[in-house]
Amino acid sequence: MGIFKAYDIRGIYGDDLDEAVFYKIARSYARFTGTKGGRIVVARDCRKSSDALFEAFSKGLVDEGVNVIDIGMASTPMSYFANGSLGADGSVMITASHNTKEWNGCKLCRAGAVPISGKTGIKDIEKMVCEMADDEPPAGKGSVEKKDISREYAEYVRSFAHLARPLHVALDFANGMGIAESAAFEGSDISYDSLYGEYDGDFPNHEANPLKTETLADLQAKIKAAPGKYAFGAAFDGDADRAGFVDEKGEVIPMDFITSLISQDMLAAAPGAVCFYDLRSSKVCEETILAAGGRPMMSRVGHSFIKEQMRANDAIFAGELSGHYYFKANFTAESSSMAVFALANIVSAAGKPLSELVAPLRRYAQSGEINSKTAREPALILAGIKAEYAADSSAKVFELDGVSIDKWETEGWWANVRMSNTEPLVRLNLEGKTKEIMEAKRDEFLAKIRA
Repeated sequence: MGIFKAYDIRGIYGDDLDEAVFYKIARSYARFTGTKGGRIVVARDCRKSSDALFEAFSKGLVDEGVNVIDIGMASTPMSYFANGSLGADGSVMITASHNTKEWNGCKLCRAGAVPISGKTGIKDIEKMVCEMADDEPPAGKGSVEKKDISREYAEYVRSFAHLARPLHVALDFANGMGIAESAAFEGSDISYDSLYGEYDGDFPNHEANPLKTETLADLQAKIKAAPGKYAFGAAFDGDADRAGFVDEKGEVIPMDFITSLISQDMLAAAPGAVCFYDLRSSKVCEETILAAGGRPMMSRVGHSFIKEQMRANDAIFAGELSGHYYFKANFTAESSSMAVFALANIVSAAGKPLSELVAPLRRYAQSGEINSKTAREPALILAGIKAEYAADSSAKVFELDGVSIDKWETEGWWANVRMSNTEPLVRLNLEGKTKEIMEAKRDEFLAKIRA
């Protein structure tokens, strides 16, 4: 079944998945996690199909003898918080994240908000679903308890604010679950004006995906129309586990620069701690974390890998180039409102606008992620690149995710080449100390990949 992905379960509602499939997924999840007699948090986003899928999933859990904690409509970060703070045996978030309205799905976790990925259980659950009979009799009788954790979550997130002065910001909720996150700003030193602050699972104004910078256009326009009014702007994706940011001039801030800035705030309270940045990020991340007295570590791409590495190294924070910001304080999971507070802490204390804090970070040249379709087997392309640079004594070659080559000290560049999990694509990210170095090495690598 094509709905079982590397990090979650996702498909077109009514075509790829429906209530019957969700019922089987729930029963299989309960069996896989051995949570009969336990308590599972179940939350859902505002999509038109989410209520029906929640009912089906809850029935599946109840028929496996699981007790459901229904926290209602919530953001994905809130579901992680509920999992950890309530001492639940797992959690399920019914959402298709940033996908358009036709989609839905779910994100599965064990106790402590530990994610279940394709390699740690989703494929096993898929097999169980495929083998389950349509008339499988109930194996137990669980219960459903409603629990509102929104106030507790908001108060908890708000406790991490330490603004030196009040700030006024602009927030684009995209008619999605960022609206639920906004409760954290009430009663804080952050005030805001909002865009699209009404729940609407059709996402009528724009796609709820800040990774696509064109979706930030309305937020940028709002800020540019009122010079000096806003300290910065933030845009949330559909389930609010990602956020994109623009400065006080309405200029988009690269997400690895946000990682650098948030790291500074986190390290101010925990000097010497580990902060992760994903391997596609600028060298600026490593340099900023070191300068702030932290221990920079590089992570793989993908939330399940990052959370695993964070736990193994007791990291306090990690930032991903896709706009996921992970906090040990939220059970080693995302919190977009914590990210807003962390950035506000830095800006309020700086005595200068955000654009001036970002300017020194723009010191190197990045290619951005370049995807290449190839007739050759992607694994063979990566193997060839690895073999070529393994013979170069001045190159650091490692395989944390794909193949990375670091010649920063000797030639002023690094590159990462990865395969797509789902398509015959090879992805290139490359950075140089100068634009000329970046462009020359970028073209050289693309020639190797596309040969």
